[in-house]
Amino acid sequence: MAAISTWNLYSLILVILIVVFLLWRLYTTYQRNQAAKLIDEATFTAGMRKAQVIDVREKKDFDAGHILGARNMPYSTMRSFYQQLRKDIPVYLYDQGREMSSRAAILLKKKGYDQIFILKTGYARWEGKTKKAR
Repeated sequence: MAAISTWNLYSLILVILIVVFLLWRLYTTYQRNQAAKLIDEATFTAGMRKAQVIDVREKKDFDAGHILGARNMPYSTMRSFYQQLRKDIPVYLYDQGREMSSRAAILLKKKGYDQIFILKTGYARWEGKTKKAR
């Protein structure tokens, strides 16, 4: 019986970890796509007057600058406060990119919300009106 060298073992473990990570990313992308629709900035801006615009970043990030008209509901507290959102009005989510928004969308979908939209580019590339806390 041939023994596996240490390097071959490390390589095998690394390949397994990479495959598991890629499968997990595919699964979360699939879940996000089932829960919400990604929209561009123009669509987001056009629909935000008739939607609940939610910034899922932490309060300090929200206070440093946010989309004008947005409400702060950090993802870390969303499990406790999601009931404050109405199910009959679209929910527009954003964060710095879209990782936390995706998690928030999956949570809201599980709680019965069905009109969920995520800003594709996130706040990092937002060109519209913003506001900062004083």
